[in-house]
Amino acid sequence: MNVSVLANTLIGSEIIKIGNEVNELKRKGAEIANLTIGDFDPSIFPIPAELRDEIIDAYHHNHTNYPPADGILALRETVVEVLKNRYSLSYSTQDILVAGGSRPLIYATYLALVDPGDKVIYPAPSWNNNHYCHLSSAKGIAVETTVENNFMPTGAQLKPYLKGATLLALCSPLNPTGTMFTREQLEEICDLVIEENECRGVDEKPLYIMYDQIYSLLTFGKEHINPVSLRPELKDYVIYIDGISKCLSATGVRVGWAFGPEKIVGKMKALLGHIGAWAPKAEQVAVAKYFKNNELVDSFLNSFKKQVQESLDTLYNGFQELKSEGFAVDAVVPMGAIYLTLKIDYIGKTTPSGDLLKNSADVNFYLIKEAQTALVPFSAFGTAESVAWFRASVGGCSLSDIQKMIPRIKAALSKLK
Repeated sequence: MNVSVLANTLIGSEIIKIGNEVNELKRKGAEIANLTIGDFDPSIFPIPAELRDEIIDAYHHNHTNYPPADGILALRETVVEVLKNRYSLSYSTQDILVAGGSRPLIYATYLALVDPGDKVIYPAPSWNNNHYCHLSSAKGIAVETTVENNFMPTGAQLKPYLKGATLLALCSPLNPTGTMFTREQLEEICDLVIEENECRGVDEKPLYIMYDQIYSLLTFGKEHINPVSLRPELKDYVIYIDGISKCLSATGVRVGWAFGPEKIVGKMKALLGHIGAWAPKAEQVAVAKYFKNNELVDSFLNSFKKQVQESLDTLYNGFQELKSEGFAVDAVVPMGAIYLTLKIDYIGKTTPSGDLLKNSADVNFYLIKEAQTALVPFSAFGTAESVAWFRASVGGCSLSDIQKMIPRIKAALSKLK
């Protein structure tokens, strides 16, 4: 059956593929610590009880019809307050677009700004930018980052590619690494974008920044920074992606928002209006009430972040202990989000059954079978399969699951030759 070129060349989510393999093994009775999907097990990390009750109440009050295409006014007003109080950012309700989570907003940003063949620059590893480039027929340029800079892109790494580019896609805290920009790193990048735009003619499309800060309220002793706070003159060129999915453990509630220059946000609204990617109205009503209550939100965040950090620290310390015992592993100190960056440098080793681990995917599936531990190799985020770094997402595992898996990983790695 013939399909479009786009559909025929589309690559499915590598993370979902790994998750499906894990689920199949679990269906057969295997007990696996699943650190693949950037999601939360609600039995371990439930949404705030007050938010749950507000959602139920909104349905009881029959908020079941279409919401406005840009989101209900009450929610956009709440977002205006949140941006002012938590980020010292000044935006109006006209600058805000609500959607069913952050994914439609990222896609709308691409579609609103990028023409076929336009250059889009993004760091590798990063989440899904390679796929959004494919969907928008952009010329994606993946800029490889290094552990020395915590896998965050630097100005020096990005500068050679900025000339003529349309979009620079950034994220902090970063999915998949859980690392963050320093103030100096982001200032350097902002100055390069300003410099590039000053060189462009009035008829040329400017260079925009898409700044994904969906994890900005999930940081551990680190300051979250953003482009417009650092360089206010960038306000007309930055589209932010944000929402409640991660900070409130509410991935299935599907309420996200973008904000930026009204002329761009308006085009994104028109695009999503045709797609119908709205957040459900009852959930919008509930979030508008709950998220404006700083005391409730902060109380939840304090408890939630402590629980997430305990899991991340336990995994980090476990890998540091393996490293001290001579295993070829390492980990980057957790800074934000729900992810830990792990190095498992066993590509080229041979399993007890004689199979060669040719790449990071082979190492990952070996650990799934031998250590009942599932990770995601950085190759799923745009790097080469020869890169021995992995993402571990702690949202789907209990602290006990993480504690029990470290000895299993040790035993599995000990068998390799």
